[in-house]
Amino acid sequence: MIEKLPEVRGRYTEDAPLGAKGWFRCGGTAEVLFKPADFDDLQRFLQNCSDEIPVHVFGALSNTIIRDGGLRGVIIRLGREFSDIKVEGDLITAGALALDANVANVAADHGLGGLEFLSGIPGTIGGAVKMNAGCYGTETKDVMVEATILNRDGTLQTVKSEDLDMTYRHTSLQDGQIVISATFKGIRENVEEVKQRIADIKEKREQSQPIREKTGGSTFANPSVEDLVKAGLPDDTKVWQLIDNAGGRGLDVGDAQMSVKHCNFMINKGDAMASDLEALGEEVKRRVADKSGITLRWEIRRMGQEL
Repeated sequence: MIEKLPEVRGRYTEDAPLGAKGWFRCGGTAEVLFKPADFDDLQRFLQNCSDEIPVHVFGALSNTIIRDGGLRGVIIRLGREFSDIKVEGDLITAGALALDANVANVAADHGLGGLEFLSGIPGTIGGAVKMNAGCYGTETKDVMVEATILNRDGTLQTVKSEDLDMTYRHTSLQDGQIVISATFKGIRENVEEVKQRIADIKEKREQSQPIREKTGGSTFANPSVEDLVKAGLPDDTKVWQLIDNAGGRGLDVGDAQMSVKHCNFMINKGDAMASDLEALGEEVKRRVADKSGITLRWEIRRMGQEL
């Protein structure tokens, strides 16, 4: 594969650990892992890479299951060159690899409120934009001014949230498109008040989520109000309640388990395989559908080949 790829200043690695680097700490390898030296290196790679070669990009791998058979093609892992955070007035621009929590903290240091929710989202800004991540009543689209996107052919474009069809845990971004950076608008507020709200979110997560386990965040998205009403359920029913009512809390497959602490979180108790995690999620989906008539939608990406 490497012989078919363009010359780069960064590094190619064949059969590189991938799933094991993610937050679940299990799964297969990358056929070729590419770590670009900088933006120019990444852009030239895309401009000269054959369209026939699959290209994927990952940040922290916080909400992804890489199947045990690995992922074919070139997998791009962005480095710290893509993690800068800059503040200008009430705008904060963050590179794709900047951790969501770091962006919230930098905003707070500059007296910018409205971005505290990012402190409750595991992962990076690139992932937050790609899936319109959100929590505690705010989504990425609510605060995003624009994002810089590098297309599969190496062309660069600036987009707004409406250009990406940003809805609940969804955007129109395709797998070959790479978020380079995003700009958010904050609200001028007292520094200590903003920091206190971040502290409150951190405490709430500590109490309600298994954040110290090998996990990937929320497994399934909350169902739509339309689906809940159609199923004869209250329109404020949360996905964890559906899982709990279907007997999903503590359910396990091998070393994969739906957390007892928060049953919409899957955890790797020790030596779970990616197939265990995916099988567990599918069993939960089946039980919820049988119990409530609701078909759950995965929030965690599952990619690659099965063994």
